[in-house]
This record gives sequence, structure tokens and C-alpha cells, in this order.
Amino acid sequence: MKIAHRAPVSDTLLDGVSTWLQQAALNGESLEVLVQGFCERLAASGLPLLRVHLSFSVLHPLYDAVGFTWKRSEGTTVEGYRAERDPDDKDRFLKSPYYYLLSHNLSHIRRHITPETPDEFPVFPELKRMGVTDYLAFVQSFGKDTKQGMIGSWATDAPGGFDDAVIAALLRIQTHLAVAAKMAVLGKLANNMLTTYLGGNAGQRVLSGQIRRGDGESIRAALVMVDMRDSTLLAEREGRQVYIDTLNQFFDAVALPFNRNGGEILSFVGDGFLAIYPCGRHREPSESAAQSAMTAARQAVNRMQELNRSRSKQSLGAVRYGIGLHMGNVMFGNVGLKDRLTFSAFGASVNEVHRLQGLTKKYAKPVLASAAFVNYCGGSWLNVGVEELRGVRSKVKVLEPTEDHMQLDHYEVIESRSLEARSEAEQVMLLYQSAERANEQKTPWNRLLP
Repeated sequence: MKIAHRAPVSDTLLDGVSTWLQQAALNGESLEVLVQGFCERLAASGLPLLRVHLSFSVLHPLYDAVGFTWKRSEGTTVEGYRAERDPDDKDRFLKSPYYYLLSHNLSHIRRHITPETPDEFPVFPELKRMGVTDYLAFVQSFGKDTKQGMIGSWATDAPGGFDDAVIAALLRIQTHLAVAAKMAVLGKLANNMLTTYLGGNAGQRVLSGQIRRGDGESIRAALVMVDMRDSTLLAEREGRQVYIDTLNQFFDAVALPFNRNGGEILSFVGDGFLAIYPCGRHREPSESAAQSAMTAARQAVNRMQELNRSRSKQSLGAVRYGIGLHMGNVMFGNVGLKDRLTFSAFGASVNEVHRLQGLTKKYAKPVLASAAFVNYCGGSWLNVGVEELRGVRSKVKVLEPTEDHMQLDHYEVIESRSLEARSEAEQVMLLYQSAERANEQKTPWNRLLP
């Protein structure tokens, strides 16, 4: 419904929006909550807004930017802009009002919209269909020496468009939004980085205050150790870049399943990694953790088979690997120097799963597990042998899963295929834009679309 009258702008109501922004930022609200609440309150204060678009560029390994589009009576939609963009998306940005702003070093651009208005930018036909009468785009940096900031646009369907009072109100409230958004972005940045480098559970523990050497606890967990075979030979024979590319292919295929459904990759060490599935000490949670780890192992083996089939078609050698599975108690917390710590799992069980993984070389089996793991996991297993593990008093029974036990069921196949899909969290995560790319594109905002 169009707003047919031009009521005076209420400074009192706008001050209320500013106060809400400040409190929401202090409360640590997410960027999505902040933007949606802001747009709804701004419209409720009487400003004749039909559509608002806001994009933010911050630090994340998967995304360049996140965009929010609010429409009156429809709410807010969220889109994450990935680092590797389709050429059509890049072309769309180069033809956008935002690129025009940046390339001409402008802070604002305004266009009255009528059916006769030339389609100067690709977004204009959409605005015309919506009945927009006025469009105001802007750039708002988060600081003089930062590549982070906000780009956005305001659109109205009010007859005659925005008057001077509304424009003044938008410019004023825009600054308040930038301050609150910067706080939300920095908070999300810290969370993103800790989650990316430490893992979700460990990252949240650090954020909650477990930051001193020795902070931690003893937990029970299903443990997974994975290692790529012959990596040293590959690096010497094929060179650095081939080795890195192969290692990344390996991690993409084998590691992703272990970072879902309660699993958490704690550390990558060379060409391998350690993952854990924390659980309670009773049988039921231990069974759930072991079965989740086993499902991930099946998916990892299946994905490695697909990778090696793909490599064979390219006349590349198969990537060999080993997976060790164990169940036990570990110390989960900080260790290292007082001013240089790592957050991980330690203890005898970690050493045992590492040695179990090493036995996959001896027995030429891709997956081996301890009797402690099999006891909780269930399923069909074959006895491989009894081994003395260094540091373990009694001998350890080593088992391998049968072929039937390694077959993915229908739901596991669906889940495995969906591992590459964006999670809800990923849709609001962003990727830092390097100075090199910024120089290449001549702007640090080249991923923010109108």
C-alpha cells in the first residue's frame, strides 16, 4: 500500500530507533537481527520506505559479503556472496549503482524513478515493477583505514519521492546504523575466526573465557585420526603446488563429514587431522557419538572413492589414506606457552587413536577401530589382530568394518551429497577481501550488490 500523505518526520521516533540500535549492539545481537529490527522500526516511525538493501564486507573464509534486502510487508531476505563468484554476478556489480558510487568517489547517488526513467542500472526495471518513485544509494565505511563497511540503498513508493526532511533523517540514521553494524560485524568476525581456526566447540569455549593455560576439562569422546599416505613422496616428485592442490582435494573429500553432526575437527597436522565427537559418560550418548563418527567414516570413504575415480579420468594417481577410530577420555583445553596457546584434545586416548591410524599402513586397510569403539558403535566387524600400542599396558584388539557395514544407507547418501550445501550459519558469514584483489578491482567493495 502506497503512503499517500507526507507526514512530518518525527525526531522523537527516530531517536527511539537509534536507542534501539545502540542497545541491540550492546546486547550482541547478530547482524541479521540488527538489520531486520532496524528496518521494521524505521518504517514504523513513519519514514515512507518500500525497499531497503544493506550489504556488509567482513572477514570470513567462505564469503566476501552478506546482503540483506527488506521489503515492506514482506520482511528480510539474506544472501551470502561467495568468494568465487559467477562471471554474471561480477558483471552485475560492475553495472550497479554501487560500482558507480565507488568509481566516481561519491558517497550518495539519487535517482527519481518513473516508467519513463532510462534503465541506467540493471536494478531499475525491478524497482519500476515495485512502483518505486525515488532511489537513494550510499557508501558508508567503518573507518579510514579499513576495507570493512556498509553499502546500501533506500527506495520509496511515496508520490514525489523522498523530500528533504526524509533524506536528512536517512542520512542521520545511516550513521547510527553503521556504528551498531560495525560492532555486530566485529563480534561476528571474532566468532567466525575462532570457529574457523579452533572449531565450533573450542571456539565458543575460548569466547566464554577459557583463555588461560590449563583451562579445560576431562571429557569422553569418540576420536578420529585421519592421514594421507605418501604425501612426502608426492611433494618431492610433483612439487609444491601439486602437493597443496592434492592435499586440499583430500581434505575436501575426507574431512568435511567429520565436521558435522556433533563432530569437530580440532587440528590439521601436516596431511592429517584429529576430530572428536564429545559425549556423556553413559552408554547411550557414547553409542550416539560412535555411530555418528562411523557414519562420517562411511561418507569419507565414499567421497574418497569418488575423488579417486575423478583423478583416474584425469590420469592422476589415487590418493591413499588411513582412518583410525577410538573411544576414550581426553583432556580438552588449553596447552602451550603462557602467551601462545592451542586449544585441543590431549591424553592417552589421542595417542592411541593416532597409533590405530598408523596400523592402517601395516594391515593395508583404510579404516581400523579399537574394540572400545566397536563396543559402542555396533555393526559388523572383522578381527584384524591384537596389537601392543606404545604406552598402553594391555594389548588392543584391532578390527575393520565389513563391506556391508561400509555401505551408505539412503539417508547417509542424501546427507553426503548435501555436505557442500550452504548451512544457515554460512549464509551470514563473510570473506575478507585481500588487498591484492582490492587493487585488482580498484575497490574493496566489489562483492556488494545492489
